[in-house]
Amino acid sequence: MSAKPLPTATPEQQQVLDRILVQRERLRARREAYRQTRAIVQARAGIDPSAPLPSRLLAFAKLHPVAVAALAAVAAVAGPRRLIRITGMLMPLLSRMRR
Repeated sequence: MSAKPLPTATPEQQQVLDRILVQRERLRARREAYRQTRAIVQARAGIDPSAPLPSRLLAFAKLHPVAVAALAAVAAVAGPRRLIRITGMLMPLLSRMRR
């Protein structure tokens, strides 16, 4: 079994191959830049304990969308009357914890 040598490319074929190589390099660089950007965004996505409550809640919602969806589903099932009752019990507890 002798290996056949690969045929050499014609100048037109070589131009096409060069364009393909340049495109692959450009796509590889774009993927790497996207990965770096995503890593920076994820590093900054932590919850700052000194931030105001609405921004902490928003950061939590971004980090845990399934938990927020489950909480919304429970709230929908509980109904508005029960939610108001539970909120009335929890608000004094939360205000004591903040002191």
